[in-house]
Amino acid sequence: MNKNQAILSSKGDFTSFTYDNHVIRFRTSPHLERYTKVKEWDNGYLVVMAKYSNNEDDIEEYIDLIPILQNLYFDTKSFLNSIERGDIQYD
Repeated sequence: MNKNQAILSSKGDFTSFTYDNHVIRFRTSPHLERYTKVKEWDNGYLVVMAKYSNNEDDIEEYIDLIPILQNLYFDTKSFLNSIERGDIQYD
């Protein structure tokens, strides 16, 4: 993993966003099976493709990390500035 790369994954009803020894988890749809692709990373705003159990095709989804980070009292600007890209990773 590149040190300027953030990782997105999911397990059960939760999405995990991992970067710089921080793991931020937030609730997601129980139908989400997995993220399949990061289409765009824009300083905390992600456009991703996701596979859901109740849909045959992947669906484009949008994740805005800024309000999540603000609720956790992160300095969003300094935290997000060093992230160059996002990627999907499952164990």
